[in-house]
Amino acid sequence: MTRAHNAVREFVIPVGVAALAVVPALFLRVTGGSVGALGDMTLFGVAILAAGFLLSWGAEAAEKYVSTGFVLAIVALITVLPEYAVDFYYAYRAGHDPTSGYVAYAAANMTGANRLLIGLAWPLLVGLHWWRSRQRGIALQSENAVEIGFLALASLYAFVIVLKGSIGLIDFVALLVLYGFYLRRTLQLPRADEDEEEEEPGPGAIIASMSPGLRWTVMGLMAATAMVLIVLSAEPFAESLIQAGRSLGIDEFLLIQWLAPLASEAPEVVVAILFVLDGRARAGLTMVISDKINQWTLLVGMLPIAMSIGAHSLSTLPLDARQHEEFFLTAAQSLFALALLLPLRLSLWSAVALVSLFVIQLALAFFYQATPEREIAVLTALAWVYLALAVILLVWHARRVPALARAAFGTVPQAE
Repeated sequence: MTRAHNAVREFVIPVGVAALAVVPALFLRVTGGSVGALGDMTLFGVAILAAGFLLSWGAEAAEKYVSTGFVLAIVALITVLPEYAVDFYYAYRAGHDPTSGYVAYAAANMTGANRLLIGLAWPLLVGLHWWRSRQRGIALQSENAVEIGFLALASLYAFVIVLKGSIGLIDFVALLVLYGFYLRRTLQLPRADEDEEEEEPGPGAIIASMSPGLRWTVMGLMAATAMVLIVLSAEPFAESLIQAGRSLGIDEFLLIQWLAPLASEAPEVVVAILFVLDGRARAGLTMVISDKINQWTLLVGMLPIAMSIGAHSLSTLPLDARQHEEFFLTAAQSLFALALLLPLRLSLWSAVALVSLFVIQLALAFFYQATPEREIAVLTALAWVYLALAVILLVWHARRVPALARAAFGTVPQAE
């Protein structure tokens, strides 16, 4: 009786709520109706959010069957598929109509997603961990050198794109190969000790307890449903964001940059929060670091592919002055965050630094939105501040780098 009660409470109710949440958006999509830009943005955003949760619950169920590092990487990838769908749409439209301005929206969504993750999600996990355990930081282990090492490679490659001023098909190939090596490396990591890793409550745990045939059937149905929801919702959500920005008098670039990723990345962040609240803070932080890696590789590399499909020819996504500044700032923030991780720990003070600098950049962007030239200048200056802080930390922790590199790219990382 207790088991049935738990199944209802931890599986049927959450999945039922997610299903009900998508009904209004599906009705609008099928009938071609609209409740205004703000209403459409809200309803289709909720549908994308619900689809993300369905994907994350299905992916969590596989955690006991492959290495922890690999499954956290896969969960991170799957739960941000809504983000990929929205960015794919903007890049596709940019290729279909190069004069439409959609190329700027694609860059806005991508850079916003990356900076929100580091500026808000990482500090949030550290803060929750401190609130729960009074530990002043989240400690990583030596196998997490894999995430740090590949985040370093992806961040360094981002500066290559900044110097080129464009994202092309060669970048797609290079970043795809990089992410492939990352996944291969995570497969070599040891599986978590089941005595050390308790299952977190929720739909993922219920699915994992099912018989193999039923488990894979449920996971497949949830994944298929979520993908349909994402395909149906991505276009109206992306378009309603633009219209909402215009109706509110807010720069569409800023609205797409910050609001769209909040909806599309929420499921992954919620899963990471559940890890922290369940006493698995390292797993939560590992997952959001992995999310940063896949966004810095696959999400960035996907943009010229989507643009080429829209243009019906091979295309390169150019970075204008504003997009160049945004990409530079995102790369600089990434390098600073990487430097903070070198002690294999994200401390409470590091989290405060990340969120403080993020709030500053957000305030500057909205304060100078009416004067783009001034906005570009001040945010570029902030990027140099990030870089200066990163260099100081890299010099300070230089002695740690060789050991981290060996653990990241050597034969087998040694557990602590």
